[in-house]
Amino acid sequence: MSKPVHVVGGGLAGSEAAWQLAERGHEVVIHEMRPVRGTAAHRTAKLGELVCSNTFKSTEPSNAHGLLKAEMRTLGSLILACADEARVPGGSALTVDREIFSQGVQDRIHAHSRITVSRDEVTELPEVGIVATGPLTSDALAERIRTRLGVESLAFYDAIAPVVSFESIDQDIAFRQSRWGKETMEGASEEGAYLNCPFTRDEYEAFIDALTTADQFTAHEFDAVPYFEGCMPVEEMARRGRESLRFGPMKPIGLRDPRNDTKPWAVAQLRMEDRAGRMWNLVGFQTRLRIPEQARVFRMIPGLADAEFLRFGSIHRNSYVNA
Repeated sequence: MSKPVHVVGGGLAGSEAAWQLAERGHEVVIHEMRPVRGTAAHRTAKLGELVCSNTFKSTEPSNAHGLLKAEMRTLGSLILACADEARVPGGSALTVDREIFSQGVQDRIHAHSRITVSRDEVTELPEVGIVATGPLTSDALAERIRTRLGVESLAFYDAIAPVVSFESIDQDIAFRQSRWGKETMEGASEEGAYLNCPFTRDEYEAFIDALTTADQFTAHEFDAVPYFEGCMPVEEMARRGRESLRFGPMKPIGLRDPRNDTKPWAVAQLRMEDRAGRMWNLVGFQTRLRIPEQARVFRMIPGLADAEFLRFGSIHRNSYVNA
């Protein structure tokens, strides 16, 4: 009998790698340190837990994101199969209920006869195997990787957006609509996947003033380690220019307020977090603001004056290999 392949890390990449190997006849051991050792962002010990966004981006085969998904489906991807089963309306994006998704990944991995899950922390690089520990690699293993590669740093900062309750969103102000009217999930409501909070010019200017002057978590390390450009804190984006958000996550393109048939000056979008529709994520509003400031500033968004925050935004350190 051949020796098992050891896969370090039970996130998206590790679970997919283990599944593909097992499906091809190999015995596999996944080493996942949770719950023995937690991370700054994970909330559970489930395999395949999504800690930042609950979207896998576009499903359109005309762009790189969608084409990659089409190729992965052809190859029998575990992750995409579970994502499809956990899907919630998200316009042209593949958006999932993160709890259903991670449970699906874990159930399939545990049910596979050729995969064993070992709950232990690996602190040394394996001689033979796959290291798929992702951005939340433990300090000990990250140091081994850094030393092996001979580099000075393997870190950047990533941020998470707040989540609010559906009941606390003012439906007389927010309107439901997908950008350009696109919805690629079969059976989804035609009224749109996103809740849109429209800003007038004056409301937008006041919001930018409050956002860029709000108190935030500070640490000397934050200034020395770069942010991940794909998940930049919203207040940092705003500081790059007053129009940055209006041409970024708050762009009104492809949206019209159905009550007056006009395009808003800017829009804050909320995306469904769970299949029941009780939790809604502020799209693109990842932040390092202090919690009282998040409540104050984000309640300035039209329609969120009485917002109930189910999860506040946060920032955490990520590890990466600059390839």
